[in-house]
Amino acid sequence: GRCDTAPVCEVGHYFVDHANPESVEAALNSGKHEPHIPKNKDRDAYRAEGGYKILQECRDGKRNVEDVIYEMSDAGLRGLGGAGFPAGKKWELVRSFASPRLMTINGDEGEPGTFKDRYYLERNPHQMFEGALIGAWAVEAERIYLYMRDEYPAVLHILAQEIAALEAAGLIEKGEIELRRGAGAYICGEESAMIESIEGKRGYPRNRPPYIAEVGLFGRPTLNHNVETLYWVPEILDKGANWFADHGMNGAKGFRSWSVSGRVKKPGVIVAPAGITVDELIERAGGMEDGHKFKAYLPGGASGGILPARHGDVPLDFGTLDKYGSFVGSHAVVIFSQQDHVADVSINLLEFFKNESCGQCTPCRVGCDKAVALLEKEKWDTELLSELAQTMRDASICGLGQAAPNAFVTAMEFFPDEPPRSVEPDDQQDIDG
Repeated sequence: GRCDTAPVCEVGHYFVDHANPESVEAALNSGKHEPHIPKNKDRDAYRAEGGYKILQECRDGKRNVEDVIYEMSDAGLRGLGGAGFPAGKKWELVRSFASPRLMTINGDEGEPGTFKDRYYLERNPHQMFEGALIGAWAVEAERIYLYMRDEYPAVLHILAQEIAALEAAGLIEKGEIELRRGAGAYICGEESAMIESIEGKRGYPRNRPPYIAEVGLFGRPTLNHNVETLYWVPEILDKGANWFADHGMNGAKGFRSWSVSGRVKKPGVIVAPAGITVDELIERAGGMEDGHKFKAYLPGGASGGILPARHGDVPLDFGTLDKYGSFVGSHAVVIFSQQDHVADVSINLLEFFKNESCGQCTPCRVGCDKAVALLEKEKWDTELLSELAQTMRDASICGLGQAAPNAFVTAMEFFPDEPPRSVEPDDQQDIDG
């Protein structure tokens, strides 16, 4: 969650950004082991700017549920945690099942390269809270469970403090929003695994159907949303669906928060239209680092595949990368240059999936392990790797096992002439991606 300030070292819960031996040693000697709490917009400041006005209008009957859902659908707001399911449709679906209903917020931002949710929660958490309370009002959810990763200690501090402030102000009942802390499992970013974790069980993804909209948390119909999705809700309802939808590019709708990192001069969160291209994102990020030439990129974090620079002009949106065996997912864009070796990137990604596989299903548990072993060989067996990829995609229970092969499948397709193992730095400069 700190790819924009890498390399990072954690001393206790204190993060040393752009770390080097001297800065780490200084942090160790200083006794700074608690998280630095960024300056954020608290409840009073948010209210002073008109915050919670839309929520109050919903509660006072000035807005009805049908109109609110229509606005969400007309705006084209989609799930921005990776799946891209239309938000308005999800609200309708959850409402169609009998109450009592619940709501969950997925703050387990574990996709490598992704840090947009942390960005918003450290700066303006109440816009997300208002969006969540509007969603809960729309589907008549009795309680909201906010699942936040333990690797975000500053965010956990801010959320606990501001939930207490909402309770004290009477905007919510005590316990209406319950903060739950994750324990570092990437798999718990999958919605059903997250629900299992909230219930106090091991974070195993569930077989579907039924989907959590029908049988979710504690067996109840459950509305689940990503942090950024909820962040846009109050602004869409305040400014109108057209305001949001019209900001898209190349046929896409709305704004997106792109986590841009890697070989760019100014890594960070870039708020830009859906449908923007990687070439344009690199320009907004200050261009490539000095001495680096754009070679490849991850369009959707670790699971979105590796695409070559020649596809840097493809609009980024849900569905636009399908023909390349890739997707935008959580909108985490990692930029590579001629100094990066694609095979090494693939091995790194598969080692991550191997470590984070929950182990519940054999295709993912054994498949990730087998993939790493095959990728580490001096010569890739492309036929066997392709067969393994198909098996993992067809038979894995959840998206981790289904998407893990994207890294090496796209590497084989778009970088067939690059040696499987990294070469000496002097020789690597001559490799043309």
